Amino acid sequence: MALEWVAVAYAAGAEAMMLLLLTLPGLNPLRNGLLSVTKTLLKPFFSILPICLFLVMDIYWKYETMPSCKTLNSCSPSENMRHQKSTIKSQRNALLIAAALVFYWLLYSVTKLIDRVEQLQFQIKRSTKND
Repeated sequence: MALEWVAVAYAAGAEAMMLLLLTLPGLNPLRNGLLSVTKTLLKPFFSILPICLFLVMDIYWKYETMPSCKTLNSCSPSENMRHQKSTIKSQRNALLIAAALVFYWLLYSVTKLIDRVEQLQFQIKRSTKND
């Protein structure tokens, strides 16, 4: 399972970096190349969605099958600590999944928006040349 978490973490980091570079002002010469790279990477990054769905189901399964300590003496302190650590890790992993999905959605939206703006600028230049 660690490999899936590493893949999601690296994908979320790459999405965040591309999003940051696309939205920073003053990078117009770099933006055209970065936009084409981002467009080509959107389809491979789409594979993050099924991986995240699988990992959410894994977190849900862990919560459902976690033994509960109803009374004070039913669990030893080490078992109680292990369950608390598992809960904290699951919460951290849920935040990672949410971040990866939000960054993908933002990257997709920003890429489409920038592409549309460039198309409109090209149409304006073409129409002003014809007049």
